[in-house]
Amino acid sequence: MMDKVNKSLAFIAAQPFLTADIQDIQFLYHADEFRQSILECIAAAKQRIYLTALYLEDDEAGREIWLSLDQAKKQNPQLEVVVLVDYHRAQRGLIGQAADSTNATFYQQYALEHQSQFNIYGIPVKNRELFGVLHLKGFVFDDKVLYSGASLNNIYLHKKERYRYDRYCLIANAALADSFVHYIKQLIVEDFGVVPLNVAPVPSVAEMKAQHRQLRKHLKTAQYDYQGQALSPQDGKIGLVPLAGFGARGNKLNQMIRHIFHSTQRELVLFTPYFNFPAALSRDITAMLKRGVNITLVVGDKTANDFYIPPTEPFKTIAGLPYLYELNLRKFAKRHNKHLASGLLNIHLWRHDNNSFHLKGIYADKQTMLLTGNNLNPRAWRLDLENGILLQDKSGALADIQAKELDLILSNTTKITHYEQIESLDDYPLQVRKLLSRMRVFRADNMVKRIL
Repeated sequence: MMDKVNKSLAFIAAQPFLTADIQDIQFLYHADEFRQSILECIAAAKQRIYLTALYLEDDEAGREIWLSLDQAKKQNPQLEVVVLVDYHRAQRGLIGQAADSTNATFYQQYALEHQSQFNIYGIPVKNRELFGVLHLKGFVFDDKVLYSGASLNNIYLHKKERYRYDRYCLIANAALADSFVHYIKQLIVEDFGVVPLNVAPVPSVAEMKAQHRQLRKHLKTAQYDYQGQALSPQDGKIGLVPLAGFGARGNKLNQMIRHIFHSTQRELVLFTPYFNFPAALSRDITAMLKRGVNITLVVGDKTANDFYIPPTEPFKTIAGLPYLYELNLRKFAKRHNKHLASGLLNIHLWRHDNNSFHLKGIYADKQTMLLTGNNLNPRAWRLDLENGILLQDKSGALADIQAKELDLILSNTTKITHYEQIESLDDYPLQVRKLLSRMRVFRADNMVKRIL
């Protein structure tokens, strides 16, 4: 068993690291602080702005971002401004809601109205959104990278009364910023069917079949290009490794996640908004508990899920998802109930008023941290284009940051000490019970778990 631990420790140590001082790494702890940081960084940028998110929404926060980019570009015509979003997500309305217009029509209207001189590119990761989306994260402002799992709309940016809680880290490192920009430029410059969504008409994937095939081939091997070095414990530096991952095979981000799990010797902390681990990670967690690793899981309560609809409101099929995730969690907790009782396994459910939970990432042994948009679920593991930044620290400087962030996160959680504290199917509203029971009969729940 220790052979696997040592092998994974050696794998992580052998990575080519970029290095940063602890002063170059700043964590933000609130969604409104994140929004303010984006706006300040846009206003201060002199050479380049590259924004990558699942979507830039047609709402107050999305329009505020657009207008800030537009103003920055007009004040400084030499400023590079590039925005990347998912091609499919931009051309539909919100799940479960009717929409008279889409984000793409918003981009086109605003581009014409304001005579904007920058493009919003759509990345068609798969031929249909159901089978995979652009889930890359990271905003570049000159030589800084602002990394978060958040997208750009009212709730992620706490523009109004509600917020969606995430993690936010601002890293000042020119080489890291260069690697993010190079990755994006490859997508745009090559003939990959990556098209501006702010220019009508937007071609269909069927019209770009050959280019789309080349894009998928490229994404399977594409990684961040940079010159790294071995990380020396004596230097007191923080090591940085940017990683991309796409597909089930040869996925570098997935490999790193498993090596973090395997190398952990004392304590692992996981954040995930949708409790639905891939089989490989479930096995790894079981193995870690057997060898005495203390594991803390921080998961959103079902009421803090994006798709939750209160029983007092009209029911929609999509509202069954939070309950499906909760059943997964209850099954997991029951399987490991003895570890819950002993304190080796700690499960915390996050809930704060009517806000929602979107945290992802990993701490390991107080010296390893993964910033990522990866939900640690089968969809992220096999279908979506994901990325992340590994932070490695031998000096102990990251430990205080981890402790502060974790304390703030846990302040709005309830600790689970027995699986029966988690509701079962019998506790759910009638319409939810009927839906999930039908799904079980037709085994549709397993299919849903693989793609959502």
